[in-house]
Amino acid sequence: MRSKRFTPAIACLVVCLAAAHATAQTVEYPLTLAASAQVTKGATTIATTFTIHLDRLIHETFRTRVTDALKFGGYPKFLPALRALPSIGTIEVGARKVELKYAREDKREKGIRLVLVADQPLFFLPDPAKAKAGYELTVVDLNLDAKGSGTGTMAGAARVKPAPDGAVVLDDFAETPVELVVRRLPGK
Repeated sequence: MRSKRFTPAIACLVVCLAAAHATAQTVEYPLTLAASAQVTKGATTIATTFTIHLDRLIHETFRTRVTDALKFGGYPKFLPALRALPSIGTIEVGARKVELKYAREDKREKGIRLVLVADQPLFFLPDPAKAKAGYELTVVDLNLDAKGSGTGTMAGAARVKPAPDGAVVLDDFAETPVELVVRRLPGK
């Protein structure tokens, strides 16, 4: 008799947990995105589409390793620690491709924030011949909904610094970050 009395309470709890799980915003991996970009500098406008492919997020052990290197040794220690990690994805534009080594997801009210770091610069704007020493990373910062669509920015040649919470954030960049509009590619 006692178990019947608690059954409605348990049923209510199960329904509430299921509803909370259904409304939680998540993105599934592997994830492939088409990122449209347009940059205007003076009279020149460049428009292109990047392909971002992410197999998985960075493993927590590796994340701790690179964020500790950044926190305690700065950018000069972070770069070799990052480059020693396995690839977890790529960013491509035309014939140029860089490997993603860092990917961190932060849950938001309406989706996620996804920060990606590649261990090489993807591009220097406006003139690749004027590449600046020390800008050796590509950093992408995206805000995505549960379907994998959203907006963000990309710094094709960047440096990073530690945030107060230990996350990796854009420190400085060779040029103005590129604004992106992204969408998940069908079936990917």
